[in-house]
Amino acid sequence: MKTSKKSAYAAAGVDIDEMMQGLQAIKTDIKKTNTDGVCSQIGSFGGLFRSPGKDHLLVASTDGVGTKLAVAAAANVHDTVGQDLVNHCTNDILVQGARPLFFLDYLGTAKLSARNFAQVVKGLCKACRENGCALLGGETAEMPGLYPAGEYDLVGTIVGTVARKKVITGENIKPGDIIIGLPSTGLHTNGYSLARKILFKTAKLGLDDLLPGTKQKVGKLLLAVHRSYLKPVTSILDAGIPVQGMAHITGGGLIDNVPRVLPAAYRAVIDTTTWRVPPIYTYMQNTGKVDQEEMFRVFNMGIGYTIIVRPAHLDKTLSMLAAQRAGARVIGYVDERERNKPVQLLY
Repeated sequence: MKTSKKSAYAAAGVDIDEMMQGLQAIKTDIKKTNTDGVCSQIGSFGGLFRSPGKDHLLVASTDGVGTKLAVAAAANVHDTVGQDLVNHCTNDILVQGARPLFFLDYLGTAKLSARNFAQVVKGLCKACRENGCALLGGETAEMPGLYPAGEYDLVGTIVGTVARKKVITGENIKPGDIIIGLPSTGLHTNGYSLARKILFKTAKLGLDDLLPGTKQKVGKLLLAVHRSYLKPVTSILDAGIPVQGMAHITGGGLIDNVPRVLPAAYRAVIDTTTWRVPPIYTYMQNTGKVDQEEMFRVFNMGIGYTIIVRPAHLDKTLSMLAAQRAGARVIGYVDERERNKPVQLLY
């Protein structure tokens, strides 16, 4: 009786058949992300996409999911991190007024699991469909000895477009402009190294434990999908509201991200009492004995995106965002800079 012989490559730790099995499982999902601009088939050496036109600019961004992946691996839940990645990158280019065209992903691991790979890509596809973005291609690398067993890295690149005349730069922001905050759905994709240390090592909580003082499990809170702000933001852009600037609140929090769109002479004054900071942040601050300002620099603290408008356009902006159920609220304003401090937090 013949027995199948294990290939030398598989014996060295790289199983091509496992990878191909994973690819076959997600081809239909990938095809469903195709948009009118896609000009190539799955499996091509390069993805082809129609140019958006001479009066448009391309906007690109690359990012990863960070150590949130360690939580996904521990929970054996892999269909959310792909959504995190696409939504994060979508928000990054949205800041400049761009809409996504296509997305490329990279997954690197020591040993590929076809099931886990398929779940990750399902998440990528789900978010791509929701954001009107084609999953145009990607790379899967199996590299024994380079990654910890059972874990993987996930990185993505998004390319979008914006009309040259509609690029949002923040250069016209001035004192008196109003800062609107849109709530986050959780930690999004930042601060997980500190969160894991406080929750798992200091507090000794498990993924299935309830966060003290709440009825929510720690694992569910940590794996909450990074929110896409594309629909509510494009609703106000399409209405012609002159948005002066926007910021995606990622690593660095409100303290480091809002100043990225402000002219050098101005600062953001943010009143942190205008929204309820979610319990997970308060618990981590108290348990980990973390300084309040550091909390606002490591985590989004409940605000995932900011929009800056003139006072004259505030009511219409809030009304349209309310129609989108975006949860928008005024959280601050722009003022002259004092003592070279780009952000002043009011507690």
